[in-house]
Amino acid sequence: MSEFIEVLTKDGSYSLKSVYFQENFHSLLGALEETKIKFTAPSDLHRFKGKCLNVLDICFGLGYNSASLLDELIKQESHLNLYALEIDKKPLEYSLRNEAFMKLWAPKVKNIFESLYRNDCFEDPFFKCSLLWGDAREKINVIPSAVKFDLIYLDGFSPQKCPQVWTIEFLSKVTKKLNPQGYLITYSSSAAVRKTLRNLGLEIFTIKPSHNNSNFWSQGTVAIAKFDKNKFKPNLTFKKLSVMEEEHLLTKASIPYKDKSLNASKEDIIKKRLEEQLLSNLVSTKKWRDKWGMTKSAFRS
Repeated sequence: MSEFIEVLTKDGSYSLKSVYFQENFHSLLGALEETKIKFTAPSDLHRFKGKCLNVLDICFGLGYNSASLLDELIKQESHLNLYALEIDKKPLEYSLRNEAFMKLWAPKVKNIFESLYRNDCFEDPFFKCSLLWGDAREKINVIPSAVKFDLIYLDGFSPQKCPQVWTIEFLSKVTKKLNPQGYLITYSSSAAVRKTLRNLGLEIFTIKPSHNNSNFWSQGTVAIAKFDKNKFKPNLTFKKLSVMEEEHLLTKASIPYKDKSLNASKEDIIKKRLEEQLLSNLVSTKKWRDKWGMTKSAFRS
């Protein structure tokens, strides 16, 4: 699983491509840009200025999302309790060796990452961080049940490449760890993922595109645990799903990924879903794409 190819993205930041998954860790438009637009900005971190927050980073990878989070919290003197889940140490090894990556952040971020790599943890008066190595489906159970998260970042490879972290069963475990008004944030606008999160009782929002282009109709998804519109403040980075996106959830693309045992292979999960899609009477995803003039490359479902 640990074979990677270095990728220089258009904004000058570095990423990797997984040979095993045949997929890049980030958009070629920019690894740093993607992190800022799809994770950091929707987090509304100013809400926690001078306060303490709990964050779960699922599929830590190179560490862009956690690094950006830490960098912002250092500036605003917030306290953080961070848990991260990751199966492979090689991407973090790469980040620690890459001077360009480390120069993006406050020097303290490097100290934290080095400690996470060596000791699986870091702690000082402001930050307490733990990195749990292994299959996320197992390691999520290691997190104390009393810990609930204000933010959960879900940044695994796309559902079609790595369905293990996008199934009903895993997402059910994940969403139970959200605080009331907690945000689950992911780059994915997959109908299967969105429909699953909605069925689990979360309010679904789309991260607004930063490009005025129909191929960028969404930058991802924010799901709020116990949505209370009276407590919710207007957000500049995400909004309710459009009619087009709501119709996406009525197509065969919305059929969920399933993994009842929480140890199935990606091949088995994908095979069972394809079988269910073939038997389904839902509208074909192609018909939805044709109606709205979408291309297959415009989204990952």
